[in-house]
Amino acid sequence: MQERAERSVHFAVTIIGKDSPGIVAGAAEVLYKLGCNIEDSSCTMLGGEFAMILIVSHHKPFSKTRLLEDFRAFEEKLHLSVFVRSLSSDEVHYRVPEGELCMVSVYGSDRPGIVFRVTNELAERNISISDLNTKLIGTPEQPVYVMMIEAVLPRGLEIEEVGKMLKKLKKELNVEISVRSVTPVSL
Repeated sequence: MQERAERSVHFAVTIIGKDSPGIVAGAAEVLYKLGCNIEDSSCTMLGGEFAMILIVSHHKPFSKTRLLEDFRAFEEKLHLSVFVRSLSSDEVHYRVPEGELCMVSVYGSDRPGIVFRVTNELAERNISISDLNTKLIGTPEQPVYVMMIEAVLPRGLEIEEVGKMLKKLKKELNVEISVRSVTPVSL
């Protein structure tokens, strides 16, 4: 793995814009034609906007400029914004979480400050957030805010303790907060 990384260059590619069919296929085509390998990716809808982040690799020599040039027609055709950042070898390796993995779910009336208050409470206890998603559900008259956080607990901190520490915040924000363990599956 290390030898392969030394023979390759890595880039983080971010694509954002108004959602339309064909964005993922178009991006994958550009990368395929260039000979890039997609090592990691995430796509989501945010309102009517589409957002995609990819970690890609290519055998050396290969440049960020070439990658951006080949994305230009795709970017213009679909009215998207494409950003590329070069990555150092230590930025591309998957790091296995060292603590227990948990899911924090938050449901309640929509109001400013929910994300800040919950994530700040986790950060103050050295809990690392590995994934976070929010959505508004319900009706325009009664919107419900939903936040799902995948987090890694530091060694020595138990799931039950996290639930207890969020109890006060649950009352202050008038939301439901639950914390549960996520059991990794081995293949």
